[in-house]
Amino acid sequence: MVIAGLTGGIATGKSTVANIMAEAGAHVIDADRIAKDVVKKGLPAWKEITEYFGKEILGSDGEIDRERLGDVVFGSKDKLEVLNKIVHPRVFEEMAREMDEVKQRAPDSIVILDIPLLIETGLHKLLSNVILVYAPERIQLARLMARDNIPKEAALKRIRSQMPIEQKKTFANYIIDNSSEIEHTRIMTLEVLERLKGN
Repeated sequence: MVIAGLTGGIATGKSTVANIMAEAGAHVIDADRIAKDVVKKGLPAWKEITEYFGKEILGSDGEIDRERLGDVVFGSKDKLEVLNKIVHPRVFEEMAREMDEVKQRAPDSIVILDIPLLIETGLHKLLSNVILVYAPERIQLARLMARDNIPKEAALKRIRSQMPIEQKKTFANYIIDNSSEIEHTRIMTLEVLERLKGN
């Protein structure tokens, strides 16, 4: 089993690359999906988050409103750290469980750990294969403003809450440039998968 970490920055197109990899037969374990699951209403992480951040981060259904929570934590390193300490251990535990499941079912497969904050959390140090989906900040900014329909200042705040994309490049063995056409991204992604198979 070959394991690789997949990361990027906000609006670099990491989900697009993950989808291409899954279509090509790789097993993608999505940290964002798991992070949404572990904070569902009534679960231990939900309780800890609402105790710390208050009920105003909840939607009318009692679930955590990610946008409200994002407004609270983006721009505050301390609050983001508290949130990460609550959510990350539970996410990593579930990812490990899913990896074991894949190992039992398909031991020769490629497993892609899709983790937005792979480098920031230091998890990249545990992996010999780190894939970065890259787009320059100006493209991140334009995509994020269009995707989330937010003003420039709000988009910049979110982008700058993460490690700069140029700095992330120094930690990656593979860089997929997603700043142009989707077909170019697809070709680069499939090339990376071929190289991983050769490992």
